Amino acid sequence: MRLQRFLDVSQSCDVETFTRRLIGFAHELDFGFATAVLVDAAPGAEPIVASVGNPPDAYKEASENTFDAKRDPVIRRLKTLNLPFVYDQDLYVSEGAADLWERQAAFGYRTGLAVALHLPKHRHFLLGVDREVALSRDDENLTRLLADLQFLAVHAQDAAQRLLLPEAANDETPNLTPRELDILRLTRDGKSAWAAGQILAISEHTVNFHLRNIQRKLNTTSKHQAVLAAMRLGLI
Repeated sequence: MRLQRFLDVSQSCDVETFTRRLIGFAHELDFGFATAVLVDAAPGAEPIVASVGNPPDAYKEASENTFDAKRDPVIRRLKTLNLPFVYDQDLYVSEGAADLWERQAAFGYRTGLAVALHLPKHRHFLLGVDREVALSRDDENLTRLLADLQFLAVHAQDAAQRLLLPEAANDETPNLTPRELDILRLTRDGKSAWAAGQILAISEHTVNFHLRNIQRKLNTTSKHQAVLAAMRLGLI
């Protein structure tokens, strides 16, 4: 079941398992490389950066130039966009950074998909998958790949925060009401707000009201993140 593959990533028990499952998922999508980066940029402190993936060592050494990072159009987009996007040579050329593309293409990073999740507590989760062969421009296939990456990022960030920033696991467990827990369970099972309302005999508006409260209590920005956080805390 495809959903279970996403859940497996989010429920990884250690960094090694998380890395292996993340790379394996990228391979299933037909991408050779995967990189996940978690940034904790709390005000007044040096940013904490933790990453996992399978970039070649030579590529990592060649891509550590801070000035180049500021010029990189992918990194610049990740700072402002919340939706997944495609990068290729055309993007780098249009942004005046063709030399950066030429340098990374030598390591097999010729095209890929990237997405950023801007999380509470000044945290940012970046996920990218890369490959050497050009992407098909078939609209349906590309839309599916972008949707898969977005959903993978939502699940991967939960594991990343738990495993790469262990102090996040020490947060106080929030107090959710029985009705909020019911809605979380139904959301976990794939029910829409309307369907959950029909089952619980309440309006869709009321379900969405509870979901907003749940997201606030769990310090998340979407109902999917809330479900994962609740599962991690053993609430559902």
